Amino acid sequence: MNDDAATNEIRTCCRFQGRVQGVGFRYTTTSLSRKYQVTGYVMNCADGSVELVAEGTWAEVSKFVNDVMQTFAKQITDCRQDEQPATSEFADFRIRHS
Repeated sequence: MNDDAATNEIRTCCRFQGRVQGVGFRYTTTSLSRKYQVTGYVMNCADGSVELVAEGTWAEVSKFVNDVMQTFAKQITDCRQDEQPATSEFADFRIRHS
């Protein structure tokens, strides 16, 4: 990876499946986000999954998502992830309520 790829802002959308609601997923994810320079949100979905949207440099977002996945490895059965250009619409990282 070149330096530009490490510093360009990206947006990653993750949909976590498994036993991810009722286990402190949103609160723990928000707490983990403070270790990284990321913005976005985490939200419970009606189908029982959890959606995470994070923006930042590729390196920061990647480390953050990996941290979430390691923290909840026993609860997550599937993660669908999609990368897009960042929109810079978020001021911070927080829990979003649907």
